[in-house]
Amino acid sequence: MHELDQRILAEAVYLGNGIVKLDSFLNHRIDTILMTGIGKELARLLLEGGASSVNKVVTAETSGIAPALTTAQALGVPMVFARKKRPVTLVGDCYQSSARSHTKGELATLHISGEYLSPDDRVVIIDDFLGTGDTAEAMLDLVEQSGATLCGIGYVIEKVFEHGRDHMREIEAPVVALARIDIENDRVVIR
Repeated sequence: MHELDQRILAEAVYLGNGIVKLDSFLNHRIDTILMTGIGKELARLLLEGGASSVNKVVTAETSGIAPALTTAQALGVPMVFARKKRPVTLVGDCYQSSARSHTKGELATLHISGEYLSPDDRVVIIDDFLGTGDTAEAMLDLVEQSGATLCGIGYVIEKVFEHGRDHMREIEAPVVALARIDIENDRVVIR
């Protein structure tokens, strides 16, 4: 996605400690036109990679919701997001797993209701960033707990300098990223 690469190069700010700020279009203010294109491209790459019969897109709140929603729209399926705090409305069976939030610096427990993720589901996981792989592992754990079939994982941006793919468990589903970034002299570059 040329437009995504251009926006990253023009607007990304490296804040140190692995934090890349892209609030201007990705995870604070959302460029809805770009995000729609991101969803279509993630769906296309996942389907080309072998994700088949997908009936649900799964993500973690908050920053994964926008790309997951547009990917779900492109696939014509519902989206489910893991909640960071268990609301009082989440009753009955609940899957939960914990991950360290890179931007908040604290442990977050993710919750998904058993009503919305089951062994009958064929899912793709979508998120904004692949960094250390901690959230990916927690999301993989939630899918595993539910008995759903993992069909693929898609990221808007992979931070190659954090080696998240290297730390993720081996999976047989495709893992795609629309942009792969690195840091050189405290500046974001495309790989």
